[in-house]
Amino acid sequence: MFGILNKDLVGSVYENRMQLSKAAIHTPFQAGIWGSQYEGAYSIVLSGGYEDDYDKLTEIKYTGQGGRNSKGKMIKNQELIRGNKALTLNIQKKIPVRVIRGYQVFYGPKIGYRYDGLYSVEDYEYIEGFSGFKVFKFYLKSLLSNLDLENISGYKILK
Repeated sequence: MFGILNKDLVGSVYENRMQLSKAAIHTPFQAGIWGSQYEGAYSIVLSGGYEDDYDKLTEIKYTGQGGRNSKGKMIKNQELIRGNKALTLNIQKKIPVRVIRGYQVFYGPKIGYRYDGLYSVEDYEYIEGFSGFKVFKFYLKSLLSNLDLENISGYKILK
């Protein structure tokens, strides 16, 4: 389940989360992190769910999961469990994670969800987020070249 399932799928756009799941790129219909807190994370989805996310296309500061109520509002600190723990294992084991961008984010597709290839999970910190609660911030770097990312996304990378 780790890594690229089929290199020809990189850059593919899926109409919805169900199609992503059927393609086995990212199987959960709602969770942003797919993986095991005992093995590592297989994939993440950037969909604008956390105000602390930061996306520069080649580099991502990805907010971990948890701490929100059913309306998406932060109400408590995130914990080092489930997907957050999985992403820390990717750092320890040097396992890249698949990144999917949704239509909700700036570098995402106009509609649906686009598979943007593998990113290395470089580091993380546990910091106070914009909401005042502690969040996990994971730092990711694309394993694709800048040119490949530009071709996939349709955006020029500014230097």
